[in-house]
Amino acid sequence: MAKITQFNGYTQQALDLPGYTTPKPDVLPDPVIVNVQDGIPVQYPGCAGLGVRVVHPVNAKVPSKSLGLVLFYVPPHALLEPGHHPTEETYFIVEGEATMIFERSRRQVKKGDFVYLPPWCLHGIENTGRETVVVLICTTPPNP
Repeated sequence: MAKITQFNGYTQQALDLPGYTTPKPDVLPDPVIVNVQDGIPVQYPGCAGLGVRVVHPVNAKVPSKSLGLVLFYVPPHALLEPGHHPTEETYFIVEGEATMIFERSRRQVKKGDFVYLPPWCLHGIENTGRETVVVLICTTPPNP
């Protein structure tokens, strides 16, 4: 069984990282609640899948500065060719099963799996199943 740790809150040391330079405002902001229909569609080169930028600098409804959240829909038999980039990224498999392609391996992923991709990690995804795979992609900083 995993040991449960205590959340201690943010410290100034933790906030002295790149991307965390926003000073505390005099008036605290309100949250923004959106759904996927509020997002901005994006097509990835060479892929039949479609992404929706829900939280992203290009989405005027949620113009995040240091975070990108994209729902990515990969239909059966579709492949997002492997690539890499200098940002951290995490895939969360919301629905379906797929094969992730890495530099030295291929791994099966399924609903509920988190895949952490460090900077420059070669990665791609292929829907080898019968249903559309839905992936929540979290990137920081957000992709262009």
